[in-house]
Amino acid sequence: MTINFEILAYDETPLGPLCLRRRELLAEPGTIVTEVSLNHEFLMSSYNTASERALASGALALREGTGLDALVGGLGLGYTAREALASDRVARVEVVEFLPQVIGWLEKGLIPLAAELNADPRLRVVQDDVYRRLSAEPARLFDLVLIDVDHSPEDRLAAANGSFYTEEGLERAKRHLMPGGVLGVWSYDESASFAAALRRVFRDVRVEPVEFKNRFVGETQTDWLFFARP
Repeated sequence: MTINFEILAYDETPLGPLCLRRRELLAEPGTIVTEVSLNHEFLMSSYNTASERALASGALALREGTGLDALVGGLGLGYTAREALASDRVARVEVVEFLPQVIGWLEKGLIPLAAELNADPRLRVVQDDVYRRLSAEPARLFDLVLIDVDHSPEDRLAAANGSFYTEEGLERAKRHLMPGGVLGVWSYDESASFAAALRRVFRDVRVEPVEFKNRFVGETQTDWLFFARP
């Protein structure tokens, strides 16, 4: 029996070893998935992408109009950006990715959505720290600001990211939104403390669970999306 397993990229980064791999699922022969690990911990997979896609579609459902301008924090495997670009109401998507290696995966065609994303002229990917961007004075305003970087507000990839999840950090991030714009944040945890901080800063806050069947462990799991409007 032949099992497909391939390391597509492996690099040392300031956040620890970063690995991009592709493998065939033992439980589903013929199903090939692309996975990312960081600092020897599982980060994301092309197998379960419902919540990453819902981060964009949920924010779009809350924002009316056309010619929308979106900022996405974290490229990952590209599913949030692709979902935003799937809407003909979106004119521009800027993705801010901290790790240049991840941008290289897109440029080299190593991730499943690379061809589609690279062919869309509305997409721009830049290397930067999205939290640093959101803490600075805005150069321009966005209709959507979508953040999928950390595991959760309490389980962060870097300690410095924590300032974003505070009331002060959210006040700074809010300055980057158009009137009526939407901030969306992904998390694997419900995080009541973060929801409370959002409600102290924003007029309209929604916390939405996204359930999916994780066949790896044979149970239903839940990710959490936070949406806020000023």
